Amino acid sequence: MIIDTHIHLDDVRYDDDFEDVLKRAHENRVERFIIPGADPSTLSKAIKIAQNHENIYFSIGVHPYDKDAFNEEIFKQYIDHPKCVAVGECGLDYFRLEGTEQEKESEKQQQEKIFRAQIRLAKKYKKPLIIHIRDASHDAKMILLDEDASMVGGVLHCYNADEELLSLAKQNFYFGIGGVVTFSNAKKLINVLPKVPLEKLLIETDGPYLTPTPHRGKRNEPAYTSFVVEKISELLAMNKNEIEKITTKNAMNLFHIS
Repeated sequence: MIIDTHIHLDDVRYDDDFEDVLKRAHENRVERFIIPGADPSTLSKAIKIAQNHENIYFSIGVHPYDKDAFNEEIFKQYIDHPKCVAVGECGLDYFRLEGTEQEKESEKQQQEKIFRAQIRLAKKYKKPLIIHIRDASHDAKMILLDEDASMVGGVLHCYNADEELLSLAKQNFYFGIGGVVTFSNAKKLINVLPKVPLEKLLIETDGPYLTPTPHRGKRNEPAYTSFVVEKISELLAMNKNEIEKITTKNAMNLFHIS
């Protein structure tokens, strides 16, 4: 089976056909799902979905773009929920930095402050991290090392193919691979993928975003992880069933789900 380790099932784009989405996922052997927390405003919806479905879990976190919404009290209220399996998605994103150099530096510092706060909560409550890194590989890596985040480990969601981050595999971090690996212009990821240790490989969609080929331009959904598995098996010259078996075991080990 496949575990979709990063799927925004609380997104409004799944509201009209939610059960059909799960049915199609099941038909494609996707049997477990993790809804990442990005904005506390949608957390109650994610929790409700997880409570109503035995095979769906959630995490609690604040995306770097939503850093101003960080509230430690909300974390403390839900982080011990039996269906909460991680902290995140949290991290650094420098892609949209704007303004003067001073303003950009201020934004980086604010993102770092909230990232560190979430790492410390993950360590306190013994939850792995779901990490978002965009155009900030070195800074994110240094923060993870400085905060001893290896104590809980986590996943580099939508792994950006930066080889500098590969050393984090030895620090209890996994690498989430999604639809990008099927893109014709994803040469960097295609070249780096064989260097990712098999025991640190995870499958994800990041739906409704990053829809894999051949469905680019449409809403992404868990069933499409089958295309991700197929592409990975092709690149690594491995059987698809073996890729499913390995990545499922990895997800269960990291997130402590059965």
